[in-house]
Amino acid sequence: MDIRRARAVAELLAAEALFDGPARPEWSERFLAAPGHLMLIASVDGVPVGMVSGVEMSHPDKGTEMCLYELSVAEGHRRRGIGRALTLALAEEAAARGCYGMWVGVDTDNEAALATYGSAGALDEGLFTVRGWPLAAGTP
Repeated sequence: MDIRRARAVAELLAAEALFDGPARPEWSERFLAAPGHLMLIASVDGVPVGMVSGVEMSHPDKGTEMCLYELSVAEGHRRRGIGRALTLALAEEAAARGCYGMWVGVDTDNEAALATYGSAGALDEGLFTVRGWPLAAGTP
């Protein structure tokens, strides 16, 4: 297995089976161009089998931390340590960038994700609630 940072739109498009939906070239380009955005792709024999995306978040009184935004491993490659390796690789990248910590939001009943993050050293910091604002283009 090889883990590399995606730097080109073609790499993201090649890994789109790992995403929730199709990768759009214009969104892929925007993701790659945004400072603090990063995607690591795990490949086996040149085929993408896993990905993790991270987003740096900075605040004037806290510094910068890494948010593990999404982790995915192809079904036929699960339970082989790929998710753990991707999570650890993102944590290494976060540390190299000077982040003071890394966090992820995960559903409390997602046993596979909880096991993966726990095996990579994540600590349970308690429950929290997420609120969202679905925004359509052009609305405040």
